[in-house]
Amino acid sequence: MNKYQIVITIGLAVIGTVLTRCISFILFPNPQKIPDFVRYLGKVLPFAVMGLLVVFSYKDVSFADPKGFIIKMIASAIVIGAHIFKRNMLLSIAGGTISYIILLQLIKI
Repeated sequence: MNKYQIVITIGLAVIGTVLTRCISFILFPNPQKIPDFVRYLGKVLPFAVMGLLVVFSYKDVSFADPKGFIIKMIASAIVIGAHIFKRNMLLSIAGGTISYIILLQLIKI
């Protein structure tokens, strides 16, 4: 990509981000009048997204590949342990991701 295409791509990403952040304030200017359905989605969608991430993370796990299986299970145990210990989602996700990358580089099977 040349520099003009890069600038256009970054600009479109900025516009898309700003629009997705501001659209809820445009659609619902008064927070007391938010429809019940939208409130319901706000309560259940975070859990649905986490479930989707778990399914996506484990969809390619194969017992035939011991390296990949062991690494994913250790990283998963670190995520679960960190979440039980600290109850901090950011710490759990970062710890699991960092441990997965480190284990991927260190374990040679």
